[in-house]
Amino acid sequence: MGPRLRGDDASLCRELMRMNPVRLGILAAVIALALDQATKLWLLYGFELARKGVVPVTSFFDLVLAWNTGISYGWFAGQGPTGQMLMLAFKAVAIVALAIWMARSTTRLATIGLGLIIGGAIGNAIDRLTYGAVVDFALFHVEIAGKTYNWYVFNIADVAIVVGVAALLYDSLIGLPAAKAP
Repeated sequence: MGPRLRGDDASLCRELMRMNPVRLGILAAVIALALDQATKLWLLYGFELARKGVVPVTSFFDLVLAWNTGISYGWFAGQGPTGQMLMLAFKAVAIVALAIWMARSTTRLATIGLGLIIGGAIGNAIDRLTYGAVVDFALFHVEIAGKTYNWYVFNIADVAIVVGVAALLYDSLIGLPAAKAP
């Protein structure tokens, strides 16, 4: 049997379940954005990751500073300031479209997923406006037969976006069907 919730924890869970789905989505966006920006600020200015270079955390995970001037996986990295502004404009339109979708969503899971995507997108947009590139720092890798295989370097905003997309996929493919009006 899993751990039991204390009285305060149980009341928090009940309150979250009663909360309007749009508010849950907004809460998910705010939490994702805050965690993303706080982590990046701490790694850049508190931990000084740039000065330390690669910091092994485990045998399969390192902290390493990477400035991503492109979009996903570094695509379109050499587009210059005009390309950066076009990407930011596209991202702003996408965030507005996601927010409208979130406001119209009828399930908690979809609303939370959309909130996570919005929070992650805003976090990466803040990086582009502040630094001209997205701050990435998490690197997973594995060594097989003497050869090292690396995953792409990513950040908390990227994790929020991926979890949000997974939530949307689950909700649309496997989630409970919406109640139908009589």
